[in-house]
Amino acid sequence: MATATVTAASTLSWLHSFGGTPNETTKVADKNRVFVVFAQKKAKKTRKIILKEDVEYLGKKGQLLDVKAGYFRNYLLPTGKAQIITSSLLKEMKMEEERIEAEKQRVKEGAQQLALIFETVGAFKVKRKGGKGKQIFGSVTAQDLVDIIKAQLQRDVDKRIVFLPEIRETGEYVAELKLHPEVTARVRINVYAN
Repeated sequence: MATATVTAASTLSWLHSFGGTPNETTKVADKNRVFVVFAQKKAKKTRKIILKEDVEYLGKKGQLLDVKAGYFRNYLLPTGKAQIITSSLLKEMKMEEERIEAEKQRVKEGAQQLALIFETVGAFKVKRKGGKGKQIFGSVTAQDLVDIIKAQLQRDVDKRIVFLPEIRETGEYVAELKLHPEVTARVRINVYAN
């Protein structure tokens, strides 16, 4: 029995040399033998990556993520869908984001200038065959407005960005041209009968 306590004491001193404490250990005595069992937490193995393309259920292109090492090693890396983040890659990403942001700003400024041109032109005149009272035959459509803009300003406008109220009578109306997600031009239309 005395050897068992000497063995336990030497085992505990060995454990202390590695930074362990008796609180973290459990002694299991089996007649003359002492076993020291201590639990270890499994380390999380993740990788910081950037996606090169959209991955379903994971993220969009250019997104920074933490994924499990095996998922990266066995799926994302061989298919070329992701890359491990490095400092040079982060610098490249920042430069690319700045370039894209500058391009977006340039497009927005161009749309604002075009909106200013549309709003300073005045009312576009649309001639239709008249009916009873203020009524006109047919209606004024987005395509009609696009044709008038092309004839007067020599600008091509997509009819899908033109939002018109329903025009079935003579009078003055306001149409909206959504030139950019943040820029909308208001255009006046003067409908008259001949």
